[in-house]
Amino acid sequence: MNKSFTQALLVLLCGLSGSVLAAGYTETRYPIVLAHGMLGFDNIAFINYWYGIPRALEKSGAQVFNTQVSAFNSSEERGEQLLAQVEEILAITGAEKVNLIGHSQGGQSVRYVAAMMPDKVASVTNVGSPVKGSPIADVVEQISQVPVLGAALTPVLSSVANGLGILIGLAAGESLPQDALAGMESLTLAGAADFNARFPAGVPASSCGDGAHNEDGVRYYSWSGTSSGITNFLDPSSYGLILLKLAFNEPNDSLVGQCSSHLGQVIRDNYNMDHLDEVNQLFGLVHIFSTNPKTVFRQHANRLRNIGL
Repeated sequence: MNKSFTQALLVLLCGLSGSVLAAGYTETRYPIVLAHGMLGFDNIAFINYWYGIPRALEKSGAQVFNTQVSAFNSSEERGEQLLAQVEEILAITGAEKVNLIGHSQGGQSVRYVAAMMPDKVASVTNVGSPVKGSPIADVVEQISQVPVLGAALTPVLSSVANGLGILIGLAAGESLPQDALAGMESLTLAGAADFNARFPAGVPASSCGDGAHNEDGVRYYSWSGTSSGITNFLDPSSYGLILLKLAFNEPNDSLVGQCSSHLGQVIRDNYNMDHLDEVNQLFGLVHIFSTNPKTVFRQHANRLRNIGL
């Protein structure tokens, strides 16, 4: 047989094989439910909070649901809102369980749902979530407690934030309660510690280790970024986020510290991503020489698929 013909045949067969594998690569047994972070939404016009990620998962078999909770509120209130949507998703699909993925404060929301109905949750995955709190939230809280200045500014800034949250909700087609102060308190070091005491599943006992990989039949995972600078010079959000790094004394994604992001089985905690890159924002303007966020989500869906979830 002609050598060039044989090589061409092998390339064709490999390509066909790759297509077959890709067709079911992300086809998890249970639906994937995405929970956004603070100031987040599901869809506004053509903009999706998880920019391009749901489509990347669906193309090779996953069933994906975006959810919408308050842009600003306590993690428990947001968790209750998510719980109602998960129950609806279970009813619509007839699925026995769901795979929950939460970004930022959404990580606390999915943990809350898992604690309330562990028999209906196959896995919980945190992405850039402040499991042990964020110093950024503590800085905001400290400013609010400054005599005179804090008392004058806090009500004004809180009202502005709540108004912004209402606008985001309306733009996304929802009318939800907003409470910026409660939301920020949930993310302080003390607030996170209180939340962890009540919902400890997957939380590491050490300062920077893994937590339990499996509790009450629920698998726990996490990953996060630790960008060291501007990840994409065309992304305007990178310039604002890099200033927030000054509040940290450890590697971080600009809003969440490396060790604070750990929950359950830590997939990786040092992707070259900032906090928004983790969900492929702004508009997919992420680091071009680093792992693409969509690839990380696809690999995780395949991970869940391979263990029957």
